[in-house]
Amino acid sequence: MSASFSRERRAIKSGLWPLAGIDEVGRGPLAGPVVAAAVILDPKRIPKGLADSKAVEAQAREELHDVICAQALAVSVASATAAEIDRINIRQATLLAMRRAIAGLALRPVLVLVDGNDPPALPCTAETIIKGDATVASIAAASIVAKVVRDRMMARLGDRFPHYGFAAHVGYATPQHRAALQAHGPCPEHRYSFAPVKGLWLRSGGEG
Repeated sequence: MSASFSRERRAIKSGLWPLAGIDEVGRGPLAGPVVAAAVILDPKRIPKGLADSKAVEAQAREELHDVICAQALAVSVASATAAEIDRINIRQATLLAMRRAIAGLALRPVLVLVDGNDPPALPCTAETIIKGDATVASIAAASIVAKVVRDRMMARLGDRFPHYGFAAHVGYATPQHRAALQAHGPCPEHRYSFAPVKGLWLRSGGEG
């Protein structure tokens, strides 16, 4: 089922415009950044098929990403690195990536619709929506953009660090990834504060 633009239309009728949807991808992986996207859709050009990025096939996600970027009034993508995640924790890094994404928008929103229940501190009103990525068009669009951009980032990291298979699992703790960690130890793009990586790093003497 596609996400709806009805919540946004109600907000627009109340005078809340521009408004953005925001979502993040990459809280759980053992490696790579957490990525947030913010999207201000054009109310007159809502792409068809918007849904939670996890429910959209990879090729369709790529196509939707291109449509969203071409038709939206503003799109911004930002990230927090693995090193930042280790330094300030994954929750704070996620909120940081979201703030960066909002700050990068070409239009300043007066309302931001946030997936989940943990909004970043913003200079405008933020409204959290549980499962917003599946039900609210602006958040679904942000979810798709963030997922596609992060997957591309992980593919590039896979070229730099070929031992780990990042393009296949995008940093998640799959058996393939865990086996590569056991064989090669962590690389600079791993999250050393995450338990499986931290344990291997400490056993290796905490170097690198």
